[in-house]
Amino acid sequence: MTTSALDLPEFTTSDGVFGRSARLTDRPHERVVFHHDAATGLRAIVAIHSTALGPALGGTRFYPYADEMSALEDVLRLSWGMTYKAAVSGVNLGGGKAVIIGDPKMDKNDELLAAYGRFVESLGGRYITAADVGTRAEDLDVVGRHTAHAVGRTVAAGGSGDSSPLTALGVFQAMRAGAQTVWGETTLAGRTVGVEGLGKVGYELVKLLVADGAEVIVSDVNPAAIARVVDEFPAQVTDNVVASSADVYAPCALGGTLTSTTAAHLDARLVCGAANNQLAQPEVEGLLGKRGIVWVPDYVANAGGLIQVAGEVDGSAADVVRTRVESIFERTAEIFDVSSTLGVTPGAAANRIAERRIDTA
Repeated sequence: MTTSALDLPEFTTSDGVFGRSARLTDRPHERVVFHHDAATGLRAIVAIHSTALGPALGGTRFYPYADEMSALEDVLRLSWGMTYKAAVSGVNLGGGKAVIIGDPKMDKNDELLAAYGRFVESLGGRYITAADVGTRAEDLDVVGRHTAHAVGRTVAAGGSGDSSPLTALGVFQAMRAGAQTVWGETTLAGRTVGVEGLGKVGYELVKLLVADGAEVIVSDVNPAAIARVVDEFPAQVTDNVVASSADVYAPCALGGTLTSTTAAHLDARLVCGAANNQLAQPEVEGLLGKRGIVWVPDYVANAGGLIQVAGEVDGSAADVVRTRVESIFERTAEIFDVSSTLGVTPGAAANRIAERRIDTA
């Protein structure tokens, strides 16, 4: 069955772990492990969706979830998406994800990160962790002192460092391929791009867009992030990128911003961003398509960070890794070709490419 790695069903409180995994996909998770360390207060969940292509790799999200069910839902969805991201990116890795329940501003400390590293080590290499929302390379340095299965550490600690620049480069390359499909040219020069979310990746994306000659509209809930961008780049600020007249909408904050309402009012011709799980419901891609809006599947566009840390796993040189990230352009163009040939959405086309590789393995 060719499902969407972005199909996000509504769960009921009775679904539990098995029910939620089964409702996500006919490819159920291989292992879901809950861990509590009483001494540090660590509460973590690791979800290993697939190891068909190699050990499951995925970042650790440190987030103040409302409850354990919310954390479980997030880690199941994100780990499933990582399987597809790895497969479509051509790396020899499976899909996994971890969440730590808590406020990183209040709860994160070296003792808790050390306990988390020991938890990852106890999984015997089946799961390799990296950074995600609420964690950074310096945190992985601490985690990496207690497990051999941590990537994305700082250069000083033997890692490849911050993955934000290469993640942004991958989004930019996917956006160029989208521009080729929509406007017949591979540049964003003269186009207006609305970047929603100015964290590490959003900032780097703005830098690439301005260098390419695009006009940039930005928004963020953090005034400091906005101030940094407008001080360095000729960007316009808006409270609502979706409601702007941008040619391209680039969601780079948390997911779920593409809703039926968004699809009905969005003026952009192209949607391509770094956020995970951009579709609030799977049918939103079809609604966008009916209005002539092209969506680049999020797990294709934002694969640059994964490709970078995969290079740590296989020992690839930095220039080789960069070339792999730049090839996101060709992979995105291939997805649009398959979409056109088969008469399916780009999301369905991306899933078919990923599933073919998984099934072959």
